[in-house]
Amino acid sequence: MLSATLSKGGINTEFLPPDDLIFAVEPLLPEPKRKAGGRGRPPINPLLMFCAIFYVLRTGIQWKALPRCLGTGSTAHRYFQRWVQAGVFHELWKLGLMQAYFSDVLDLSFQSLDGAMTKAPLGGGATGPNPTDRAKDGTKRHLLTDGGGLPLGLTATGANVHDMRQVEAVLDSIPFLIPPPDDDDPVYGFCADKGYDYRSVRQLIRDRGYEDHILSRGQEQQKLNRIPGYRARRWVCERTHSWMNRFRRILVRWEKKVENYLGLLHLICACILWKATGLFLG
Repeated sequence: MLSATLSKGGINTEFLPPDDLIFAVEPLLPEPKRKAGGRGRPPINPLLMFCAIFYVLRTGIQWKALPRCLGTGSTAHRYFQRWVQAGVFHELWKLGLMQAYFSDVLDLSFQSLDGAMTKAPLGGGATGPNPTDRAKDGTKRHLLTDGGGLPLGLTATGANVHDMRQVEAVLDSIPFLIPPPDDDDPVYGFCADKGYDYRSVRQLIRDRGYEDHILSRGQEQQKLNRIPGYRARRWVCERTHSWMNRFRRILVRWEKKVENYLGLLHLICACILWKATGLFLG
């Protein structure tokens, strides 16, 4: 396969997409454009460009530092932006969610929401002064996961945007229509930390059909004091943020365009989901 061929060129296969993920994304990639009359250089293999994008995402290198066997950085970045505009990575995330649902992997009975902040030294859309980093430019990703930590919804804002203001936007960002609870789970639970302890948030999630499991500041402290080893159920969301940070390109946000940054996050969400379905072991 393509990844095996590239490994012979000295590329570490750990930083290449698994073959099964390549199979999943191949039907979503637009046909490469050819010049009229068939003149000029032949189009580049789009799967090679996908491997290049994945390599940048996993290693965190600059586009210009891309190994030559994966193409030039400018070409890979051009394909990346083109596919972001076409919604390729968002669609791959959506298909991963659907696959996880029909494989009975999704645990929708309990969902968790949490945010994570990242430095954004180049600024750009959806950035703002980070209140925990001397007001330097930063960005925040707001993530909704299922009971096992699989990503359901995602938005990005400036680091100065309060978590509670993004609850509705995150719920609206879920890329496929979540089916209503069945008889075994009459209502979905919703868990979040004390930063979401607001009357408006509680009303919003009840209006969306969730059962409120947001603990107030006093309630959570009481459980921590009384129950040995107690952990709130939102820990799965915190773990997913840790999973996402293994893709080193997002440890610091270098993308000025928020669309490009979201494209990387969508691709990461897709990787987590497709791995959870058991289709690949990368």
